[in-house]
Amino acid sequence: MREKHDWDKRYDEDDMPWDTGMPEITLINLIAQWPQGIKRVLEIGCGTGSNAVWLAEQGLEVTAMDISDKALALAEKRCAEHAVQCRLIRTDFLTCTPAGQYDLLFDRGCFHCTEEEATQRDFVQQATVHLKPGGFWLSLIGNKDQVSPEGKGPPRLSASEICTAVEPAFEILSLQSILKPSPKQPRPLRFWHCLMRMR
Repeated sequence: MREKHDWDKRYDEDDMPWDTGMPEITLINLIAQWPQGIKRVLEIGCGTGSNAVWLAEQGLEVTAMDISDKALALAEKRCAEHAVQCRLIRTDFLTCTPAGQYDLLFDRGCFHCTEEEATQRDFVQQATVHLKPGGFWLSLIGNKDQVSPEGKGPPRLSASEICTAVEPAFEILSLQSILKPSPKQPRPLRFWHCLMRMR
C-alpha cells in the first residue's frame, strides 16, 4: 500500500480522481434499508469526508480514519461546514488498535489497494477486531473484469481474489459488479460493491 507521504502529495497536487464530493450511493442505499440495525460506523480511508459527513447527518455515530493529514484537514473543514461531529483519526488501518467496536465498516477503495495476499489477510483481520459480532463490512473494490489499456484507474481484484481473502472470517452477502461514472475519467469504471457480515 502507499505510504503516508504519497497520499499527502496527491492531496497537495489535487490528484484525487476518487473524490466526487458526494456520498457513495451504495452506502446511502444500505443505511436506508437497515436504519435500526446500524448505529456506529467506522469509515476507513475517509478522504475529504463526504461519506462521513453524510453518515453523521443521518444521526449515526461516525469515526473516520485516514493516513493522510491533508485529507483529514479537508474532512474537518467539511464537518464544520455541515455542522456535524465526526471522530477523525489519523492512522494506518493495517496497524492501528481498535477505536471501538462498530456495526459497520465502510471503505471506498481501500481494500483493493492491498495487492499482496499477506496484506489482504492483515486488512481482513483488522476488520474483524473493529467490528461487533455479526457486524457488516461494505467495500467498493476495483473490478478486474475491466481492463484498462492505459494502465489508469483504481487497483483491481477479481471475484475469486475477494472471496479467497475474506473467507472464512466474513460471509459475503452480495458481490455486485457495477459501472460507475466518474467526472474525472473519460469512461465509467467497473467496481465491485461487496457487502459482508462477520461470521
